[in-house]
Amino acid sequence: MLNLTTLSTNTVKPVIPDGYSPNALEQLWFNIFSGDMNPTIKLALILFAWHEFVFYSRFFPYLILDQIPYFRQYKIQADKQVSNETLLKVTRHVSISQITTQLPMMILFKPIVETLGMRFLEAPFPSVPLIVLQNVFFMLAEDTYHYWGHRALHWGWLYKNIHKQHHEYQATFGIAAEYASVAEVLILGIGFFIGPVIWSLFSMGAWVAGDACDAGGMLQWVLGGCGGHYASSQYSLHVFTVFMWLALRLVLTVDNHCGYDFPWSIRHFFPVWAGADWHDYHHLAFIGNYGSTFRYWDWICGTDVGYIKHTAKKAEMLQRSGGAKKTN
Repeated sequence: MLNLTTLSTNTVKPVIPDGYSPNALEQLWFNIFSGDMNPTIKLALILFAWHEFVFYSRFFPYLILDQIPYFRQYKIQADKQVSNETLLKVTRHVSISQITTQLPMMILFKPIVETLGMRFLEAPFPSVPLIVLQNVFFMLAEDTYHYWGHRALHWGWLYKNIHKQHHEYQATFGIAAEYASVAEVLILGIGFFIGPVIWSLFSMGAWVAGDACDAGGMLQWVLGGCGGHYASSQYSLHVFTVFMWLALRLVLTVDNHCGYDFPWSIRHFFPVWAGADWHDYHHLAFIGNYGSTFRYWDWICGTDVGYIKHTAKKAEMLQRSGGAKKTN
């Protein structure tokens, strides 16, 4: 497997196979990360900037929707408004937390990359099917960790001293996705790394031996081809994929807290999906619906019973309301 080539303590350069010409995206990646700046600090700062860009880019559209009366019909708890004071308070806390808690965590990312043998400045980038496969795996791993970690945070002392702050507001809104105590950010933040760490550990093992491609078929297609002289490196995780995973995770967590349930929301087409309606009930009832992306753990463990009764009651009330209007 190709490793990051370090010229000196603070200088790194791309590792490109002979005969391979980087595409525009790969070249942009190399231009951003190559240079004399300490690579550990540089990677942390760029990862942090990417986090901020995606997080606030996803939140701002919902902030705009809050000002448009038409979209109020899609609000899950339409009777509850977010005051400017509340928005300012939460924004201030989240911004400080991102700088003082999340940024230091990101400084540890470069050592993790090196320890687990992730590809960083190597070309080519992984294939799109492989990136999709890895992100699906990461979602499943994070959701499993989040379910049990989140459920644990609702037990007695842990809830009172760690998780209670996140439940300060019963009606969720986008930026409150990261409104949490330092301890909670650290505990549940581990879930983000679970999938990449597991994938990297397995990719360092026997299952990525050179003859693994002999299986052919879908495996060969997903892994981006097995005939090239650099094919074996395609099995390992690339830092570019981690950036994509961060973007996906941020979009999902902001969406879960947006407070809107649209007719085009994923849950209406993919029933196992959690989504905003699912997580909004968790904040409304303070219990149940612990999963972050999917519903299956709550279904298996029976922690979705309250939500099922709640949605059935809402449907019954809506039906009665519609019947009354027709009668009039």
